[in-house]
Amino acid sequence: MSGTNDRTAGLSGHLPAFITIFIWGTTYISTKILLQDFSPIQILLARFVIGFVILCLINHHRLKTNGFKTEIYFAAAGLTGICLYYLLENIALVYTTASNAGVIVAAAPFFTAILSQIFFRDKKYINAFFVLGFLLAIAGTCILSFKGNAVTVNPKGDFLAFCAAFAWAVYSVICRKISEFNFPTIAATRHTFAYGLVFMSVATFVLGTPFSFNNMLKPLNFFNLIFLGAGASALCFVTWNFSVKKLGAVKTSAYIYLTPVITVTTSLIVLKEKLNFPAVCGIILTLSGLFISNINAKKLSKYFNGCQ
Repeated sequence: MSGTNDRTAGLSGHLPAFITIFIWGTTYISTKILLQDFSPIQILLARFVIGFVILCLINHHRLKTNGFKTEIYFAAAGLTGICLYYLLENIALVYTTASNAGVIVAAAPFFTAILSQIFFRDKKYINAFFVLGFLLAIAGTCILSFKGNAVTVNPKGDFLAFCAAFAWAVYSVICRKISEFNFPTIAATRHTFAYGLVFMSVATFVLGTPFSFNNMLKPLNFFNLIFLGAGASALCFVTWNFSVKKLGAVKTSAYIYLTPVITVTTSLIVLKEKLNFPAVCGIILTLSGLFISNINAKKLSKYFNGCQ
């Protein structure tokens, strides 16, 4: 009976994680359209304001936390996952290639595993299956990202991309800690958004990029901002945090490996790009890496012992 419950809990965690990455993997199209009228920080601020409003409409009840110590976790989550990750990633793209950034950010699950092992003091996070899965997924991501082009090192941009990956890893670990408080997922996500918006507003002021509401009223811009705000922000952060609660930070973060696969698939459908042999190899390697990294060594050992 407990095995059935574990499988049900696992499915309820894996499905929202997949939905989250599927939506996040398609956001580049909306972002590309919006960049014609907005700066990256303006897009981020707009989408998270929309997401925050939607979450308030869904759940407007005040979240009763356990005081200052708990608020620190939410503030840290807002700073790392809402503000720093997206800001560092966008700035990195100014100094390095999208291919470099994509591969480097795909290393976030590895950073998440290291931090989880340090802070939760559990040696189960990094094992042979996780390392093998990580290497396969990174190899697949390299094939999908570079597409046969030469790899160039851009120290400033690549370093910022590493910082973005690390910021997301920190956010994932903090979300794991917040999940232990057993707050309602939507209310907790809304609370994190509130802190993230505070930090993002400061960044917008420092960078000196005033927002243009006239551009926001253009139909194409409006619907793309709604998609990013309602779908990629409000919905996806709720489903992501729910998955972290069910699966843990490490297993959920492994779904980041799927981002280039979703991007390639979307390009095939929307941009009518052709699927070549290297792309097929990259997809197979990435999917294999995701599968292998999620193998539970202890359960696998018990299974084979039971078969003997």
